[in-house]
Amino acid sequence: QRRAVKEEGHVVVRADAESSASGLIKKVRVDPREYPILTWRWKVSNTYAKGDVRRKDGDDYPARIYVAFDYDPERLGFVDRVKLAAVKLLYGEAPPLRVINYIWESKAPKGTITSSAYTDWVKMIVVESGDELANRWLDERRNVLDDYRKAFGEEPSTITGIAIMTDADNTGESATAWYGDIAFTER
Repeated sequence: QRRAVKEEGHVVVRADAESSASGLIKKVRVDPREYPILTWRWKVSNTYAKGDVRRKDGDDYPARIYVAFDYDPERLGFVDRVKLAAVKLLYGEAPPLRVINYIWESKAPKGTITSSAYTDWVKMIVVESGDELANRWLDERRNVLDDYRKAFGEEPSTITGIAIMTDADNTGESATAWYGDIAFTER
């Protein structure tokens, strides 16, 4: 469940997850060379006892920001092209092939960059970790261009979407997150 609320004088999105997932997607077109800096504010109520970025059954985060990039499917190997065709057949459209997830993780150290437990098309970057800073607003700033290069080892194309998500569907736990002031800016 997600909704706009007033928090400390600012309108923000509150997302609640109880053995479920809550997300909001916005299609955008942003050149990461022109606007490489992503800034946002977030706060979480707690992290998850069973959360673990390396495992499918622990792939839950009280807060995450997705950044999706355009990607030419012809650059994929044969096996990945078959996977992509299967997903298109099942869901009617292709998923993004390159995504960065900025996450508030339960245990992995800040700065960790790893592939999603589900696919190497998605890279997870741990921005915050643990409960020490829970229930406090944190201002974040990431250089998406540099992060993409580190995560994928190649140059990015256009950013095509941004999303927020609070999920607890794999761990069966619950959390609340608040998101605000998400923006792409010049250096």
